[in-house]
Amino acid sequence: MTSSAETSGSGDLVRTLELLWDTGKRPSRGPKPGLTLERIVETAVAVADREGLDAVSMRRVATELGTGAMSLYRYVPGKAELLDLMLDRVQRPGPDDLGEGGWRTALETLARATLALHRRHPWLLRVNQSRPVLGPATLDGMEKVLARIRPMGLSDPELISVIIMIDGYVVGAARTQLHQEEAERASGLTDTQFWSAQEPFLVEAMASGRYPVTAALSEDAFGRDFDHFTFGLERVLDGLELLVERRRGPDGETARRP
Repeated sequence: MTSSAETSGSGDLVRTLELLWDTGKRPSRGPKPGLTLERIVETAVAVADREGLDAVSMRRVATELGTGAMSLYRYVPGKAELLDLMLDRVQRPGPDDLGEGGWRTALETLARATLALHRRHPWLLRVNQSRPVLGPATLDGMEKVLARIRPMGLSDPELISVIIMIDGYVVGAARTQLHQEEAERASGLTDTQFWSAQEPFLVEAMASGRYPVTAALSEDAFGRDFDHFTFGLERVLDGLELLVERRRGPDGETARRP
């Protein structure tokens, strides 16, 4: 897997939106029976999942489908537009089950579902989605989340910021996990072997007295048993809960800001 990045919305934006929302012209029956836009997108996602985003091309998807590349162009203009269809596709069916309880449970469930999504589709981390193309699956998911967190009583921009905050935290954690796996593959060293090689140098450094605070850390300070993802996520939610409490009025209702 390479570090090259693709950018959402870099193709023919109008045509992409027509395809996402099914408002454009449908192609007449192609030379290969059964070829549909849905099959094309699903095949592209499968290639990306197996081999990374760089492996996805119109020719490669056509080969997987057993047809010529020109047949695909009757359904989708090119890879840039196909990418946006792939992004919307992997978000289906979306966060249908956001757990029982209030907004905090919903956000925690959303965070874990988003992490699982990136684990299933690591190529998502290679896509610049700073300007996402909003298709039905994306908006369906946003609608469900907003409905669950509206009782927080925050302003509309703040509610959107909450979603961005959770997504940013999860994407950072997912990227760290992916980089760890890539480092192991690239070096040929397991995590244990990597740190074992450094141990003699670290022991000598700690004995030098130059790093007293680090040397005083417990043996499990860098252990694998600690769930850093959960710890960080809970602190983010704690901060939001404090904000909600501060906004709560004397009657116990949260005063929603415009």
